[in-house]
Amino acid sequence: MSRNRILLADDDVELAQLLRDFLSREGFDVVLAHTADDALAAARAEAFDALVLDVMMPGRSGLDALRELRRESALPVLMLTALGEDIDRILGLELGADDYLPKPCNPRELAARLRAVLRRARGEGSETLTDLRNGPILLRAASRSVSVDGEPIALTATEFDLLVLLLREAGRVVSKERISQTVLGRPLGPFDRSIDVHVSNLRRKLGDAPDGTSPITTIHRSGYLLRQLGDAA
Repeated sequence: MSRNRILLADDDVELAQLLRDFLSREGFDVVLAHTADDALAAARAEAFDALVLDVMMPGRSGLDALRELRRESALPVLMLTALGEDIDRILGLELGADDYLPKPCNPRELAARLRAVLRRARGEGSETLTDLRNGPILLRAASRSVSVDGEPIALTATEFDLLVLLLREAGRVVSKERISQTVLGRPLGPFDRSIDVHVSNLRRKLGDAPDGTSPITTIHRSGYLLRQLGDAA
């Protein structure tokens, strides 16, 4: 079985080496970068399965690197954020990060989060995926692609799996707890805004329904509902 290639970008050289050594023992091949520019150059020059990206780096920040990367690549990204820096986490998710982990992080938790991100990127789930349609929204299983009114839209692996769940449950409320467990593979934390941000990103990318409103409805204190949109025109 081939080992997953991970690009790990962190300006803390000692920490990065420790994480590399741990992840190597866990079955990952890890390449290190210590600046945002080096991370971008490596991501463009070589093939990786995922990127672990620290937010706070000298020169350009990890958020700047993520913003630029998302213009050209859907490479799965797990952000490392300073403990308590909720703004960085939310901004990272808004820019297209698949998940985040606060620093200092437990290496075992990092490995677990990476495996979850990689499973989503490969479409590995408990249920066999089939093509799904709801009005103008069409999700094709074989290519893991989505179009709205025939126009393709680019989704991260996390956004894609979120849309799968909402399409399967169209017309029914899906709780945040279920979304967290199904899409992120972990329980919903008491102050975790990840689901809200991923839904917001997906809502923006899907655009308005034919009636001019968002196809995704927020159900206060319950979760989210993807409305039945009827047949596509």
